Amino acid sequence: MTDVGATPVLRAPANRVSPRAIPFWTVGALMGDTVVVVGAALVWLLVPGVPGWAGLVVLLLAVAAVLHVALMPRIRYRVHRWEVTDTAVHTRSGWIGRETRIAPISRVQTVDSRQGALMRLFGLASLTVTTASAAGPITVDCLDAETAREVVARLTEITAATEGDAT
Repeated sequence: MTDVGATPVLRAPANRVSPRAIPFWTVGALMGDTVVVVGAALVWLLVPGVPGWAGLVVLLLAVAAVLHVALMPRIRYRVHRWEVTDTAVHTRSGWIGRETRIAPISRVQTVDSRQGALMRLFGLASLTVTTASAAGPITVDCLDAETAREVVARLTEITAATEGDAT
């Protein structure tokens, strides 16, 4: 027997992103963090008048960068999920904070896929579902490129069969 006043429990979306997201996010973080740490080190070493304690700041930046590169991709992979049903698009993302988004199919306006140069190297693509929502589009990062194509086709089929004007 179901309690009439009970609050339903929202389950996590069913699908994980591609396992190749881990090396993709690792390389991206490594590239960005390297620029920051090397830039800070160059300022500390080459700019006259920078206090000696700035070296400690550079060291702390380097330690934070190593932790970021080592931990962030794995945490994101465990958190990021997505699911498309005949009634909604459901996503969960984040690594420090968490965001869960659910968009009814009747609110979907456009479906786009994107594949940057680095994503192509890893065989990945991102999917963006634009809705009639002030919260903005829903994005699923790091899907297998073939999966992204299939999801775009499926969403196009589902939304075409759904009545309403997505407004």
